[in-house]
Amino acid sequence: MKLCARDLDVGYRDRLVLSQVAFDLAPGEILAVLGRNGVGKTTLLRTLNAMLPARGGAVLVEDADILDMSSRQIARTMGYVPQRSEAGRLTAFDAILLGRVPHLRFAVRQEDLQVVDAAIRRLGLEELALRNLDRMSGGELQKVCIARALVQEPSVLLLDEPTSSLDLKNQMEILNLVREVAQGHGVGVVMTMHDLSAALRFADRFLFLKKGRVLSVCDREGLSPEVIGEAYGVPVCIEWIRGCPVVIPEN
Repeated sequence: MKLCARDLDVGYRDRLVLSQVAFDLAPGEILAVLGRNGVGKTTLLRTLNAMLPARGGAVLVEDADILDMSSRQIARTMGYVPQRSEAGRLTAFDAILLGRVPHLRFAVRQEDLQVVDAAIRRLGLEELALRNLDRMSGGELQKVCIARALVQEPSVLLLDEPTSSLDLKNQMEILNLVREVAQGHGVGVVMTMHDLSAALRFADRFLFLKKGRVLSVCDREGLSPEVIGEAYGVPVCIEWIRGCPVVIPEN
């Protein structure tokens, strides 16, 4: 499904955070939302899936306004993984099974259990399935949260800092998984990231935010050190290493 933001105003009752945000997300495309801390990246994600009502404009899924959709419809359409998830005393299996709630009728069906089993195998979580979340590392917990979002069988995946606080190995595992989900299953992905070089390597397009507005929306070929420098407030250069752009501060 195609996701569109149309002149979206994002914020809270007493404060406008972003104004006139506009972009299209095609099936299978990864869009990285980038900018300095506090610029409104998380607020934008929460508005895209109607956790936070838009102050103006619209979020459209295949031309349907998300505000006209029920909570169940939204959960079947969008999977959301927040930056921080509570590590309760649920097992990984039970936590992932919660992602099937939008599809449940009166009880858990065999089909639901099969979907959960498939997600556990896909993310290599077999040995963790019966372990409580509060006994997991940050990388393990992040994989469980992504598995829970995937069993919703969404058309769009919203990821808020999916690699924050992870070591390099876990970062690569998570980002390779995201790319496989996008390319292999046609799931559109919107993710916020602080690691700029990782974002430039794994995303297809980039949305840069600065001071309450969209500074630029571009693909990899359209990247420029001027835009990146303006977005982050430091002069940078872009070096290409093995076909991937790497951002280097000039100071």
